[in-house]
Amino acid sequence: MTSSSPRVTSGNPRAGLRRAALATVAVTALTLVACTASDADSDRPAKDDGIGRSGAAQTGSVAALRTAERSTDRGDSARVESTTTMGSLMSMTAAGTLGWDDGITGTLTITYTGGTIADTMRRLGSTSMEARYLPDAYYARMGDAFAEKAGGRHWVRYAYDEMADLAGGSGAYLQDQMRNTTPQQSVELLLASGNVRKVGEEQVRGERTTHYAGTVDVADLAARNPHLSESRLADLKALLERAGVTSQSVDIWINDRDLLVKKVEKGRTATGELTQTAYYSDYGADVDAEPPPADDTQDFDELLRRQGGTGLSR
Repeated sequence: MTSSSPRVTSGNPRAGLRRAALATVAVTALTLVACTASDADSDRPAKDDGIGRSGAAQTGSVAALRTAERSTDRGDSARVESTTTMGSLMSMTAAGTLGWDDGITGTLTITYTGGTIADTMRRLGSTSMEARYLPDAYYARMGDAFAEKAGGRHWVRYAYDEMADLAGGSGAYLQDQMRNTTPQQSVELLLASGNVRKVGEEQVRGERTTHYAGTVDVADLAARNPHLSESRLADLKALLERAGVTSQSVDIWINDRDLLVKKVEKGRTATGELTQTAYYSDYGADVDAEPPPADDTQDFDELLRRQGGTGLSR
């Protein structure tokens, strides 16, 4: 994603430390997007979009998606597994449990499997990281090699209120993603596509599901879609534009309990092809996320100042 994808290069240890911390804030936000998505606001009746399908079939698909949207929202939490690739910048996996009853909370283990960000993390001694999401901030455990260069503290705290001040305009986008995401964005994106179609019945990890698909044209989003409110469409369009996405395909799989069990999103950004796949299971699972020990945690703003930066403006 254009605004939230850091440039990672080699250099002096202090600069490398800052780049790793900046990369982590972007990647951890992107991981959350891969695992979850924005809350929906479906307050308009379904209509036929007139794109080569019968009104009954189109309306039936929309009705099924809205039911899935509500059921998934009421699930409150789930176990999540995801994979994300973004051109040559990175590839990664994530696994854990997330809740979305009141903002996003939970814990994910993120493993960098390729790309320049994985190279940076490897130089810092670890390609795996624990991320904890709490209502006011998220925490990233950076490993022993990072701690040796950062005053002995393993954890970096990223306060959501401070993210809006990140350079390059990426902060507001990241802040929005961290605070306002739930697993319904894929369903909402499909509704916003204006060309949602039922692909058919398929098995996903041994579970019977219905597969739906569509393609979102960001430039034509508001003009084509009758299924979401104008304000929600505007928000969704702005979100995709800030991410540098011009078009995006969306596939989702819904089980017999009207719950989202798989999603695949593909789009093109300035940094290359973006592909995100996520699986959901065990809805209603307990979510455990606590702040790490204060004496082992360093604030992101403080880290920037200590490493020769100016911190975040307030």
